[in-house]
Amino acid sequence: MYPLNLKDMPTTASSLVLSLCLFTAFIMFGEVHGGATHVTHAPSTPLYTCRGDGLVPAPCVARADELRQEEKTLKLASQHSEHFIDLKHPSTFGHTGYRTWLKRMIIDDLDRFVSRKEFYKKVGKAWKRGYLLYGPPGTGKSSLIAAMANRLKFDVYDLDLSRINNNNELRRILLSTSNRSILVIEDIDCSVEIQNRKEEKSQQSNTNLFTLSGLLNFIDGLWSSCGDGRIIVFTTNHKDKLDPALLRPGRMDLHIHMSYCTASGFKILASNYLGIHESNPHRLCGEIEELIGSTEVTPAEVAEELMKSDDADVALQGLVDFIKRKKEVERNETKDEGTNTVEIEETN
Repeated sequence: MYPLNLKDMPTTASSLVLSLCLFTAFIMFGEVHGGATHVTHAPSTPLYTCRGDGLVPAPCVARADELRQEEKTLKLASQHSEHFIDLKHPSTFGHTGYRTWLKRMIIDDLDRFVSRKEFYKKVGKAWKRGYLLYGPPGTGKSSLIAAMANRLKFDVYDLDLSRINNNNELRRILLSTSNRSILVIEDIDCSVEIQNRKEEKSQQSNTNLFTLSGLLNFIDGLWSSCGDGRIIVFTTNHKDKLDPALLRPGRMDLHIHMSYCTASGFKILASNYLGIHESNPHRLCGEIEELIGSTEVTPAEVAEELMKSDDADVALQGLVDFIKRKKEVERNETKDEGTNTVEIEETN
């Protein structure tokens, strides 16, 4: 048979209908060899799929589903919202100032996850993935979540634990989320005082209680299998404050440290905001990279300074001045801490 390349199929609705008709005729009549007609196909490959009131060629359905997913408008919802709102956050991995190796690692991990549904089924694991994003405020945790959603075309559910009263309510909310979605719990270290496991034992009869074990059960227990293709994201500014039970593999599979801005991150931001490229760097870029290497500056702070002017000279000079001021503040704070330090000697 003649090869059928699905990538060459048309993308408009009218041309897709025409393709369905042509493909049907192709399947019905097959090839002609010496006056004989032969219809050949893999025995295990379905030729048609039921759609509506009739049969539609399966490859065309698959291509149509791909197009629908590519054009999908992403949605954002919270647990107490009756309606979804459109998620129009423009962040992509091309916009972010993460280090190149980190960006590549995250993209590869996401793509590997979404393509392995049958593998998860084969090894007897729920098709889900957990990410912990940790680091100081302003390092791009929320932007990374938006970039993940835009790449995968997954809807996002923003879960506020402080507004959940008990485990039953949490179960109801999680069961209402759709497949192929991202469940986000931001600032998990401070969003709610989760009952620790020792205290749970003495209060097991209290049903009006939201507990850590209840949360863990929905992340990694039997209830975690009630859905396919789910990604769970925790964010925190203080990883050290989290219960170790939340962090083990199978719950949070990948821990991603969102650090202060680096020299490579600055180059990406300068390219995005001002069109400055490594092949033709600005005279201030070297100085800025040195300052960033010795001062804790977040990507959000750098981006804010770069947005203040379209003139590269003005914007970069403003960034230099900002970092120098911040460095001076840090130096003064260090001096003050040294002044206020009192040494205590034990006397006999």
